[in-house]
Amino acid sequence: MHQAALLGSALKDARHYGWNISQPIHHDWSTMAQAVQNYVKSLNWGHRVQLQDKKVKYFNLKGSFADAHTIRGLTKAGKEMTLTAENIVIATGLRPKYPKDVAGALQYGITSDDLFWLKKSPGKTPLIGMSPDVSLECAGFLTGIGLDTTVMVRSIPLRGFDQQMSSLVADYMESHGTRFLKKCIPTKVEELDSGKLQVSWKNADLGKEETDSFDTVIWAVGRVPDTKTLNLETVGVKMNSETGKIIVDASEATSVPHIYAVGDITEGRPELTPTAIAAGKLLARRLFSQSSELMDYDSVPTTVFTPLEYGCVGLSEEKAVGRYGADNTEVYHAYYKPLEFTVAERDATQCYIKMVCLREKEQRLLGLHFIGPNAGEVIQGFALGIKCGATYSQMMKTVGIHPTSAEEVTKLHITKRSGLDATVTGC
Repeated sequence: MHQAALLGSALKDARHYGWNISQPIHHDWSTMAQAVQNYVKSLNWGHRVQLQDKKVKYFNLKGSFADAHTIRGLTKAGKEMTLTAENIVIATGLRPKYPKDVAGALQYGITSDDLFWLKKSPGKTPLIGMSPDVSLECAGFLTGIGLDTTVMVRSIPLRGFDQQMSSLVADYMESHGTRFLKKCIPTKVEELDSGKLQVSWKNADLGKEETDSFDTVIWAVGRVPDTKTLNLETVGVKMNSETGKIIVDASEATSVPHIYAVGDITEGRPELTPTAIAAGKLLARRLFSQSSELMDYDSVPTTVFTPLEYGCVGLSEEKAVGRYGADNTEVYHAYYKPLEFTVAERDATQCYIKMVCLREKEQRLLGLHFIGPNAGEVIQGFALGIKCGATYSQMMKTVGIHPTSAEEVTKLHITKRSGLDATVTGC
């Protein structure tokens, strides 16, 4: 769906390159939704086929622990079967949640999981909640296909990410049509006689109640572990009582040595699919291939797929300063203009790169943050270097590929400490 929004922007740029695009441009929700649904179904079928090819038995059952070595499974028809195993791995992931203190939230709202399965356009929509990457990604996509979209957050966008980068992402979205309601707390959702949904919220800055009507309300208040029905307490698997997540050690083992857990369901791990896959592979090798390699959760790269993408790996500026001190941290940065923004005359105010380094000796790279087109592709490449302990001097010896945005990373030379203008003005 992010790609759908990018294509919309490309159509606007096309006229600058000589393409005659008839106006107005119209987006058909049902066509896109059907294509996305077909793709998701094909993925699920492909996984089933691969499991069969690998001679892995697949049971479509709702499971729970009967004892420490036995899983009780129920079919949709209520038929029960049991499975026993020497080792058991829990990887049930997270599920979207609804706010419990907002009247009408469950009755009239949906989550991001439901968005992909709507048969018609959601129309005017607010994204409400504390799951910042989900709300911003969905809001950016909806704005990109021409819908009236609002983001409502209690505090700051992209909590947990570098805050300077987060602000730039939000600024770009706001300047391109997404409405932001900051420091606003939803109180209720009601259905009007017109069929519209009226959302009420308290504006903390103004100290008053406000309302607006929408076609669809999407909650992005976070995701919770699907652990309640697993009967984990009976077998002695310990969980964080506040989050419901399973506590594991460095080897992914729970408090019961032969029961393991990987992915979002584990306490303190990044909530990222590639991380869970990597951890699962390493666990399998330790159990069956005499490996001793553990998952390294440091410097895991990720990208927020907002209209102007934000990719990062390693420490944020705040965390680096908190860990090493401001005097021992050096930040190289640059505002740049991607080539694809030039002819199309697009605003590049928020296209920005930040490299966080140790200040001493060779200046080991602590974190890299990139806002711009194809941020995920850019960060994926540099992530290896940071994982291997790359230094600033090594980065400066790396020859860039011209004229790419990633090239700008290899040219960073202005520090925040210097106070000099960090705008890239030429080659």
